[in-house]
Amino acid sequence: MNKKIRIFTTPACPYCFTLMEFFKERNIEFEEIDVSQDEKAKEEMITKSGKMEVPIVEIDGEIVIGFDRPKVLDLLGIKD
Repeated sequence: MNKKIRIFTTPACPYCFTLMEFFKERNIEFEEIDVSQDEKAKEEMITKSGKMEVPIVEIDGEIVIGFDRPKVLDLLGIKD
């Protein structure tokens, strides 16, 4: 799988943790971006998603707000 996956997170977000575990269980590589520590990344996340909430997932430029499992699976081309 050659999709570029970025996850905008904060340490206190249980949904972020669940989402990252979802990817780890499937051996899917992703980049975690902690927006609580990176103001520029936070601004990028808000610009791309229009939201201040996490997690925000970017899969090859497509934005998914929250842990929308069906949409994430669809964008990854995975049948569950």
